[in-house]
Amino acid sequence: MADLAKISQNLIDGKAPVVKQLVTDAIAEGVPAQTILNDALIVGMNEVGRRFKANEFYVPEVLLAARAMHAAMSVLKPLLAESKVEPRGVVVIGTVKGDLHDIGKNLVAMMLEGSGFQVIDAGVDVAPEKFVAAVKEHKPHIVAMSALLTTTMTNMKTTIAALDEAGVRKNVKVMVGGAPLTQRYADEIGADGYAPDAASAAELATMLVKKAA
Repeated sequence: MADLAKISQNLIDGKAPVVKQLVTDAIAEGVPAQTILNDALIVGMNEVGRRFKANEFYVPEVLLAARAMHAAMSVLKPLLAESKVEPRGVVVIGTVKGDLHDIGKNLVAMMLEGSGFQVIDAGVDVAPEKFVAAVKEHKPHIVAMSALLTTTMTNMKTTIAALDEAGVRKNVKVMVGGAPLTQRYADEIGADGYAPDAASAAELATMLVKKAA
């Protein structure tokens, strides 16, 4: 029988080729894709998140684990789609207009995928109207915005106002993050949540989706 704990451990260790092979073997043995996702990959990514928050892991280790997660998901995604497995939620994520930083955003996107969310990455320098269009098209549960500059973080407020004006703000939860941000600023602009790091962002998204349910 497939060793799900072994998949988790190799994911934590960032061994992408090993993880992909173990997942492929588990599928061949008849282990359901959903079981592999929940009991191996999400368990592994949760541990990566815990270590990241505890300063036991840093960005390079998280990126390696996320790469391993992507390798596994390249095998699982078609099977999950076939079996009509619903994601935990849908998240549109992007760095706000005027800001080209993407490492933090990419880390959050990877942690969200690792937690079972479907992530639509709008990229960097995302204008408010582009966020609005993405919400209308994908009907996400959450809009996640990132900013690394004090000069661009004001565009988060502009984007929330644009979502409001378009009549879609009530349909989504908005979460924000990035180096210059604080909980106080998130409250001021009317966001539903603030996350100081990628692991916290995944936890926050899970909490926001549960609240909305």
